[in-house]
Amino acid sequence: MFELINRFDSATPTSYPMPQTSEEACRLLVQGNRDFAEMTDSHNSGKKRHVIHFDPQAFGWGVGNGDAPTQAPFAAVLGCADARVPTEMVFSKVCNELFVVRVAGNVLGQGCLGSLRYAVSHFPSTLKLVVVLGHGQCGAVTEAVKLYLEPRCYLDIATDHSLRSIVDQIQVAVRVAAVGLETIYGFEVIRKPKYRAALLEAAIVLNAAWSAYCLRQEFRTQSPSLGVVFGTYDFGNRHVRLPLSCLAEVAAEESGLFVPPEDVEGFRELASRICSGNHVGSLLA
Repeated sequence: MFELINRFDSATPTSYPMPQTSEEACRLLVQGNRDFAEMTDSHNSGKKRHVIHFDPQAFGWGVGNGDAPTQAPFAAVLGCADARVPTEMVFSKVCNELFVVRVAGNVLGQGCLGSLRYAVSHFPSTLKLVVVLGHGQCGAVTEAVKLYLEPRCYLDIATDHSLRSIVDQIQVAVRVAAVGLETIYGFEVIRKPKYRAALLEAAIVLNAAWSAYCLRQEFRTQSPSLGVVFGTYDFGNRHVRLPLSCLAEVAAEESGLFVPPEDVEGFRELASRICSGNHVGSLLA
């Protein structure tokens, strides 16, 4: 059993740790996720309680004359709209710490890019990091994998321009994942019974990495000190990670948030690393 408690005391304002660099911001998020994953670990017996202290001023408590509290996030997160992935909870963060943009498949459409540009432009003194957060069993990536393997189904969404725009963006990651699997396991890999599941797992990671890569190119000149990272949320253990192994315990090298590839060759290397890992390989054994 565990308890998540949100608490604020109007008489005692809580000050948040405000990171000064992108590295510090990343460490705060990674540690927050580790705290959340450890607390929700079913193997840890006994009652657990995690108290999250809110700053009353972040709610507007004590702000006079009808004014709103000052917005001061230290990180912006582009996440999936999936209802099972509560962004602030995953990172153990509270109101006014994260600027969250959510859309199916965590794809980088014009609305999402505009929202992130707004954050970078309007909070330059506090915003240190942009995160792309994917997650296992993503429905949008599942649909993109289906259309890649069954092209005749594409006609079913051909006239739905808004849905098609999401799926089309994810196709980049699906195709890179497919090439990675073929390179490592040969062209006959597509005949494996769980090929679709393996392709999905690899595409989920590469889709998050691709959005992060695009964002880093977008803000490289405008905000050179702004960090951009990505990771995927694992429903099984609540860790944000780079899924390489299929072990219940997440290894240090796959836990946390990661810098996206620098170029096309970097994407090939990332695809090879993901596709050759035990997590994907166990599905094809």
